[in-house]
Amino acid sequence: MDHDEQLLLGSSFGAAAAAYAEHRPDYAYAAVRWALEGAPGPRVLDLGAGTGKLTGVLVASGADVIAVEPDPGMLAELRRALPDLRALRGGAEAIPLPDASVDAVLAGNAMHWFDMAVAGPEIARVLASGGVLAGLWNVIDDRVEWAAGLERVGGSAAIGPRDTLGNWRTATADTYLPKSGAARFGAPEQAEFPHGQRRTADSLVATLATRAGMLVMPERERQDTLDRIRAFLADAPETADGEFTLPMLTGVLRARRL
Repeated sequence: MDHDEQLLLGSSFGAAAAAYAEHRPDYAYAAVRWALEGAPGPRVLDLGAGTGKLTGVLVASGADVIAVEPDPGMLAELRRALPDLRALRGGAEAIPLPDASVDAVLAGNAMHWFDMAVAGPEIARVLASGGVLAGLWNVIDDRVEWAAGLERVGGSAAIGPRDTLGNWRTATADTYLPKSGAARFGAPEQAEFPHGQRRTADSLVATLATRAGMLVMPERERQDTLDRIRAFLADAPETADGEFTLPMLTGVLRARRL
């Protein structure tokens, strides 16, 4: 992905902030606990916090949370959902916090949008010694047959790299954290944790419509893709009627500040 495409995709969510807040899943609590394991204190920065999907889990876990999000539409949804939270406008490349002010930096489905050559040193700056940096991704469990079929029908715009169990490790290993500088962070670790989201066919289509690749797609192509997904869900016995659970895992990539 070139720089211009990266910027286009990464800036696409604001126009769909309300739909993102309504339809995107939260994160597995066990994954968040593992991500924070060994952090030297309770101060956590949710970086690229979006509408607060990870933020809410962090708050519920008892962390002392600050959220930073660059998009004003996404930030407005976050503040609406969590009005008592300290939520600041800013990005990973210029974090509006003092040096060594947090014990952990977490990013939910966001680290792939960061310019880690710049963001890595900046994250290291705000982290206390021994602090934790972790990226979390919700991925579809493509070991489940109908979920793998959904991946095939939806294509890379609806279900792209990092979005399935079969892909996320390859797409993240040695890709993000090493760019943050070997002198600043130790070797990255990876783990997955069971997760799921209750959906209907209509609400799953609405969820997939909030993916960046779908948001920037020409309208006719977008509608054709969503129609294929609807037809697939209507034909699959697991998803044809009523509610079902979308099988997912939360994958975590974690490293420690040296």
